[in-house]
Amino acid sequence: NAVVAAVDAYSQTRTFSASRLADFLDKAAEEIMALGDELLQTADMETGLGLPRLTGERGRTTGQLQAFAKMLREGSYVEAIIDTALPDRQPAPRPDIRRMRVPIGPVGVFSASNFPFAFAVAGGDTASAWAAGNPVIVKGHPGHPATSELFAVAINRAITTAGFPAGWFSLVQGNTVEVGQLL
Repeated sequence: NAVVAAVDAYSQTRTFSASRLADFLDKAAEEIMALGDELLQTADMETGLGLPRLTGERGRTTGQLQAFAKMLREGSYVEAIIDTALPDRQPAPRPDIRRMRVPIGPVGVFSASNFPFAFAVAGGDTASAWAAGNPVIVKGHPGHPATSELFAVAINRAITTAGFPAGWFSLVQGNTVEVGQLL
């Protein structure tokens, strides 16, 4: 169901502007920060990593989202190339060639156990897929399911605020490898 929803979302979002994607990424970072101490305490309870490390990792995670938003607004990431046609070129004419980076469709992300923020639900892999214009399905790590759910709450708030389709993000969870294999 998550993959079907992501495919449907992609049909709507694949033409969203870089500015709109950037606004979503910034909003996701804001919503993660708005979770406050509940996120840190939940992650500490599940992982035992300690509040200082988790506070730093939260900053790293929201910083990644904001950095991708900044990159989108700057614009060079598309690597646009325009080679205009040279119909009289010898020994053969050159056609008009245009190239730029475009989204490819839904992306599956698998959360890491040792970085429950920066390499998990809203981490760098997810942020980069969103920045490229791709919906994301995250397989949460069974070592921190409540932390993953809190991230999903924040992300879904950002999705609603930004007017993105629900399939732009899904979190799937489970303790068996079959969940990931199916994804």
